[in-house]
Amino acid sequence: MTNRTCCRAYSRREMLTSVAVSAVAAGALPSGMAQAAAAPPAAKVPVRLQAFDMADVDLGEGPFLHAQRMTQAYLLRLQPDRMLHQFRVNAGLTPKAPAYGGWESDPLWQDIHCQGHTLGHYMSACALAWRSTRDERFRQRVDYMAAELAECQKVSGTGLVCAFPEGGALLAAHLRGEKITGVPWYTLHKIFAGLRDGTLLAQSATSREVLIRLADWAVMATRPLSDAQFEAMLDTEHGGMNEVLADLYFMTGKEDYRLLAQRFSHKAILKPLAARRDQLDGLHANTQIPKIVGFERVYEATGDGAYRDAAQFFWHTVVRNRSFATGGHGDNEHFFPMQDFDRHVFSAKGSETCGQHNMLKLTRALFMQDPRADYADYYERTLYNGILASQDPDSGMATYFQGARPGYMKLYHTPEDSFWCCTGTGMENHVKYRDSIYFYDDRTLYVNLFIPSTLRWRAQDAVLTQTTSFPESPVTNLRWTLKRPTELTLKLRHPRWSRTAAVMVNGAEVARSNTPGSYIHLARQWRDEDRVELRMIMEHAIERAESAPDIVALTYGPLVLAGALGREGLAPGDDIIVNERKYGSYNDTPFTPPAIAGKAETIPQRIRPGDGPLEFTITSTRQQPLRLIPYYRIAHERYATYWRLGQDLQSNIY
Repeated sequence: MTNRTCCRAYSRREMLTSVAVSAVAAGALPSGMAQAAAAPPAAKVPVRLQAFDMADVDLGEGPFLHAQRMTQAYLLRLQPDRMLHQFRVNAGLTPKAPAYGGWESDPLWQDIHCQGHTLGHYMSACALAWRSTRDERFRQRVDYMAAELAECQKVSGTGLVCAFPEGGALLAAHLRGEKITGVPWYTLHKIFAGLRDGTLLAQSATSREVLIRLADWAVMATRPLSDAQFEAMLDTEHGGMNEVLADLYFMTGKEDYRLLAQRFSHKAILKPLAARRDQLDGLHANTQIPKIVGFERVYEATGDGAYRDAAQFFWHTVVRNRSFATGGHGDNEHFFPMQDFDRHVFSAKGSETCGQHNMLKLTRALFMQDPRADYADYYERTLYNGILASQDPDSGMATYFQGARPGYMKLYHTPEDSFWCCTGTGMENHVKYRDSIYFYDDRTLYVNLFIPSTLRWRAQDAVLTQTTSFPESPVTNLRWTLKRPTELTLKLRHPRWSRTAAVMVNGAEVARSNTPGSYIHLARQWRDEDRVELRMIMEHAIERAESAPDIVALTYGPLVLAGALGREGLAPGDDIIVNERKYGSYNDTPFTPPAIAGKAETIPQRIRPGDGPLEFTITSTRQQPLRLIPYYRIAHERYATYWRLGQDLQSNIY
């Protein structure tokens, strides 16, 4: 880890402001933008909490830092010129390297029109990696790719940059309302987001210039559409265009961007959610979630409560009524009626990783507006059982689906020939773990996640070091480094999974909570070297859907426990695949996992300690011990996360 040079912590809003002002000072903005950028607009609804600049949080040794390092290494192995291939071709420039395969160029995936999405994810990931580590190689890649896109804009004479084989003709047809295949606005959103992150996180002035030109193209290209025509266009997946345009409004003050963010807010989804009507059955899940993230952002930009209401109701509906124990959701990427839970839970195509990625973005945004412990509880559960669990710890590659077909295994993308949507979000997921451990307001610090880390709270001249082996032990220790005695409030999350929680300060108990899913408040004058210890209780439990009480998942604290079922019938490399459409047909040889019998309520008491930390056993119907380990540790072997009590489960029939 390199030394940090950032002078203080920045909130998202402060970063939007500071980047715009510094760009003006450097002469980096088009002349017409200088006045607007110098005084970005205030949010109509300021957030209640701020997030710390990732540059002010260091990760300590543990599974999250390991995952970050694996992704950093993968990012540095990838070649920007290969991602830029078709962008240069479309601009009439000679490409510098051949295109990558899979979704980026293989004819098998040409119809989905995701060519170029990887470049956007990659720019975001490199910007996140630079902000987290200050390794200049990542910022250099952001600047290089932005400069290449700027050259494409200059030569082509348009703000549009894309990698579709048809070039801009695909967007033109889409805007005319003609029938097309694929998701062009979804793909462009990734490019918008990559340039935004390059601007805000990697401080790339060139990224900003390209982004403004691209956004101005979008304003002009969509202006002729009536509201009805625009709404019809939004029936096709379009990512989080409303979110990134709202961000652009905050960056520049340009009203065109706020108006376009509102136009990109799909009213067919917004209106029923704002009225608290759940009409999600059958909808493509990850088409909707980025729209909802955008609703929350548009709410901040406009103050219109309908956007807030829609975002909150959606979160509640998905998390409380439509999620698996891991925090994932959906079957074959779609929401399903929960009364049909037993027909979908054992699918190989459950829990698309992109959906978990975007649900955490939404959760984080809602938490900053309304700091409730249930948001943080869901974030923790999905972070461990969805995001951390999605990475191959040996190669750094990522999953697409994380289904619960009994006896199936996690399948990972190849380094150069897959480039799924979840490959792209996977690049981002593991280089931003530090962004949601701590939050703050003026004199209050929230500790949401129990991850070894060091926080520099520059505004308070304070450093907080968190030392923990969690989740191997349900204890975390915090130590202040202060230049002077300081009055601050520390809010420690008492998770929903812990019956009680106790807090020690310098060895003496000062607080005890019997309210799971809350915060313990410690308001006092802190002194240098003060030590805080949070003690929780991790216990075995079950989770199940009301409509299928005989199907259970086993948990330990926030962790889903998986049956580790070995590699019978599998060869090395069977879990590295190219075609995500074939999930379910890979490794589909018949395999009968063991089963668990008995009343669901008695299962937690029958689980016994195993041979190592976070390892357990339970007797199966075969009268043999079944090994249970955290789902996030499962890799390269068969597993089961849900069990139909008393029945052997034929893995190849789902």
